[in-house]
Amino acid sequence: MSERNTVVRSLHDIGLGAWFGGSLAGAVGINGAAADVAEPKERLQVANAGWNRWTPVNLGAIAAHLVGGAGLLYANKGRVASQKGVGTSTVAKLVLTGAALGASAWSRALGAKLDQYDGVPVQGGTDPAPETPAEVASAQRQLKVLQWVIPALTGGIVVLNALHGEQQRPNQQLPGILQGAAQLTGATD
Repeated sequence: MSERNTVVRSLHDIGLGAWFGGSLAGAVGINGAAADVAEPKERLQVANAGWNRWTPVNLGAIAAHLVGGAGLLYANKGRVASQKGVGTSTVAKLVLTGAALGASAWSRALGAKLDQYDGVPVQGGTDPAPETPAEVASAQRQLKVLQWVIPALTGGIVVLNALHGEQQRPNQQLPGILQGAAQLTGATD
């Protein structure tokens, strides 16, 4: 059996990169550009069109990340169970991934709601105008937060991914495995 996990690692990393980068580009680019449209009644339509084009790509990126992550977890199950610190960082990564999935789903649901309101005047993709209907304004205010929550969560996953890479260094594996075994057997304080 191969010691390499190039395919699943690539799926994991490329999917995460697209998820992080796309959400950040959407917050800055799509939502920001919508505010620059001269006609307030066209701004929401512009933001919705951009996000609707990105959604299938984002879904593919998330799926690739999850498939790759599952493959890496399976390939490294021994290290996760036995190397000190790897299990903890894996749990943290799973929690952040779950939170990012939830935030992405919530964001998409709000976007779908806003799709029904083309022609409503707004200041920008996530900024209501004084005359924006309350239901639209509420969804926009939630999206204004989520547009930064998603890249923050996926960025946290990137950081934990870097930590996992460091934990795979040979000089980290043996001491971590020995410390983990010592804790399991009660040989430490």
